[in-house]
Amino acid sequence: MPVTRRVVLKRLATVTDAGSRETTTIEALAAGLDADERAVKAHLDGLADCELARIYANGSVRVTITGEELLELGADEAVIVDFPTTDTER
Repeated sequence: MPVTRRVVLKRLATVTDAGSRETTTIEALAAGLDADERAVKAHLDGLADCELARIYANGSVRVTITGEELLELGADEAVIVDFPTTDTER
């Protein structure tokens, strides 16, 4: 069964901490989800675009405070987050 972006965010929030900046690796996150590493990376890229996750140059990742707060809302439905753009026609 494919992993969803929400599942990746929830797992990331479980194994990392925004306040203390505790991180994990993409490999460890994928292993913990029993998911394909490329799929997890793609979801993390999308989460990072929306400032829900932080990906560091050394390959470590963590949830952001915004990501933690979104999960605390307990919204079971889809939440659309639009990341900033320089496109003036939007």
